[in-house]
Amino acid sequence: MERRLRIGVISDTHGVLRPEALEALAGVAHIIHAGDIGAPEVLEGLGKIAPVTAVRGNVDRGAWARPLPETALVEVAGNCLYVLHDLSRLDVHPRAADLAAVIHGHSHVAGADKRDGVLYFNPGSAGPLRFNRSATLGILEFGELGIRESFLSL
Repeated sequence: MERRLRIGVISDTHGVLRPEALEALAGVAHIIHAGDIGAPEVLEGLGKIAPVTAVRGNVDRGAWARPLPETALVEVAGNCLYVLHDLSRLDVHPRAADLAAVIHGHSHVAGADKRDGVLYFNPGSAGPLRFNRSATLGILEFGELGIRESFLSL
C-alpha cells in the first residue's frame, strides 16, 4: 500500500474557525490557509494541529496581518506548491516555474482542475455561510502516484 502525506487546505475563514474544520484537519502534516483569514485566532487554532503556511487575503488588515505574505511557496514531498488568495493575481507561469499546484481561494467555490500538468486547487470557504454554499475545506495527499485531492463539507 502506498504511503501518502496529507496536508489540509483551508481558505476564506473570515474570522470563523469551525470545530468541524479542526476535527477534519486532525492528523495532517501541514496546513495551508489561502487567505481571508479574518482574525489571528484562526491561525493560532490551526497552529495547534500542524505547522501553518498562510497568505494574506483582501480582508486581512491590521497589525496582525501585515507580516503575512501575499504569496508563498511550499514544498511538500518534492512538490512545489504556489499559494495566493486571488487567482486573478497569479504572477508566475506555473508550468515554467515547475509548480505541481497553485492553491488559491477568494471565490468561495471549491474546485480542482489540471491545466498544462498543474493542479489548480481552491478549497472553498470554511467560514461564514454565504452565497448559498456550504462550508468546505480541502485535503491534498502526496504519494508516489502523485497528488490526490479531496473536499470535505463542514
